[in-house]
Amino acid sequence: MRNVFLFLLFSVTSLSALAEEDWSWWNDLHGWEEGMPGWRNWLIIAPAYLGPNALPVPEVKKGFFENESEFALSASSHFHAGDPTQDLSGRLFLPFAKGKIAIEMYGVLLEHYAYTEEIRNERFSRDKDGKGVAIGDFYFSTLIQLSRNRKFPNTLFRMTLKTASGTNLEAARYADSPGYFFDVSSSKDFGSGESILFRPYGMIGFYSWQTNDELMLQNDALLYGLGTEFEHGDLRFGASWSGYYGYKNIGDRPMQLNFDLRKDFSKSAISFQYQHGLHDWGYKTLRFSYIWKFNAVK
Repeated sequence: MRNVFLFLLFSVTSLSALAEEDWSWWNDLHGWEEGMPGWRNWLIIAPAYLGPNALPVPEVKKGFFENESEFALSASSHFHAGDPTQDLSGRLFLPFAKGKIAIEMYGVLLEHYAYTEEIRNERFSRDKDGKGVAIGDFYFSTLIQLSRNRKFPNTLFRMTLKTASGTNLEAARYADSPGYFFDVSSSKDFGSGESILFRPYGMIGFYSWQTNDELMLQNDALLYGLGTEFEHGDLRFGASWSGYYGYKNIGDRPMQLNFDLRKDFSKSAISFQYQHGLHDWGYKTLRFSYIWKFNAVK
């Protein structure tokens, strides 16, 4: 019995020493010493210092939503010289109340990453080799159609909750913090019948998320977007400029250009998207989505 006790004690001691040795490279690299704030406090909870899916710029809504339920499965590739990333994501959209209200749920199901030492050190990551897989945050939205097909522009209100389900905080992939945003989007249609429909649209809102700053635990941002869309039959092409403007100015002011092409069929659709980071989000993203449509609202 004594031998078993000594063996267990030795094992626990060895594992503790190994764990300490595992982080010695990070401690030496960043000058961390006993008594200093823990490693979580070193992370910068802002889009410029996390993975591409951590605090993304929300999709720019166009002032309305279609009265069809949809489930979309998307494959994305985020190009970055120091942090190439690939992911698989899903989205469920369910309208009801005769197309006046809808709920939307979406998130990254699986993400693969492999970043350089330079990126690892810049982000204070504790993932030594910078390679791995992660699960993303999930979002839950409520959309309310305020106006549609009237003399007044199409107007939509959206309120979204961001969960803290993202994993691999030590790899600086996700923020491990909740957040929310709400916005109002509006658009106006020009053209009808067999002609090409032209639709300018805009969005304004508010974005907030929790940080690890003990003095200011919350970061608040102005959310914005402007764009145009062309529609002809079952084909749509759109381009927009969007971002949000955080008040801390610590890499929390991402800005990007978005281009999307969608082709609809009777019970499905396909979509191609390209996103180009302009500021505080250094990725170029290609995304392909396959969309199943079902139970159209009457």
